[in-house]
Amino acid sequence: MKRAPAGFTLIELLVTIAIVGILTAVALPMYGDYVTRSRLTEAFTALGAAQPAAEQFWPNARTYANFNNATGFPAATANFTYALSNAGPSSYTLTATGIGKMSGFVYTLDQNGRRATTGSPSGWGTNTDCWVDRKGGKCSSN
Repeated sequence: MKRAPAGFTLIELLVTIAIVGILTAVALPMYGDYVTRSRLTEAFTALGAAQPAAEQFWPNARTYANFNNATGFPAATANFTYALSNAGPSSYTLTATGIGKMSGFVYTLDQNGRRATTGSPSGWGTNTDCWVDRKGGKCSSN
């Protein structure tokens, strides 16, 4: 009575390794982009929350100057720093600048609610009308 050989053949093992390698080559870059996009929401949320805070600051000071020292101005995080520029009696620009793994991303918001992406890593693109949140300069919404 002959016993059937147990285990896998070398060909079966190589095919399995090739399939896993192909799936990994596709999945890892997509996952990296997904993680980056999730970190971008941190900047979008902070800038979006700072705009009404700036509008609440203005009636008391009659200027946007020194809003960066007021309550409501976003604090730096592990992924972004925030700055106030062009601040005066009737205008301001809030800027979120990426640091660490988010280095290269720069988003702005002005007193009129205009959103812009003024800097981004290679492949992401910039846009003067929205915050880029996808590769290729694409924005999900304004």
